Amino acid sequence: MGTQQEAPRIVVGVDGSPSSQAALRWAVRYAGLVGGKVEAVTAWEVPGSSSWSAPAVDATFDEEDAERRLVEEVRTVLGEDGASSVHQRLVHGHPVDVLVDAAEGADMLVVGSRGRGGFSRALLGSVSQQAALHAPCPVTIVRPDVPGG
Repeated sequence: MGTQQEAPRIVVGVDGSPSSQAALRWAVRYAGLVGGKVEAVTAWEVPGSSSWSAPAVDATFDEEDAERRLVEEVRTVLGEDGASSVHQRLVHGHPVDVLVDAAEGADMLVVGSRGRGGFSRALLGSVSQQAALHAPCPVTIVRPDVPGG
């Protein structure tokens, strides 16, 4: 008796794409229904850092600017009040690895169906597909909002 259960933790991948914006809105609505808390995670990776052919260097990447853009993205999608209830994290690494790691101990991982990369005709992006295969918790994949739908 007297044990207090921790609020459900919902992790959502954010990359600025319409799918990830819809995923963020979905995660916040879901968290409201279950009394959960939302953690918005953005991954950043220097191009070429996963290959052995050359040293990975990106002199133009500014981590502080990327963090500001993440905060702005959440604020733009959710408004000031909605954004204040979301914890934002910018994490270095491949998006799949970052999201799967962030989902450890989470009650749900929410991702958009297609992010910034990939082929425009693909129904499911590679990150969302791999996250669904490897996440340690249930995964919800959200399609972009359809205007007028």
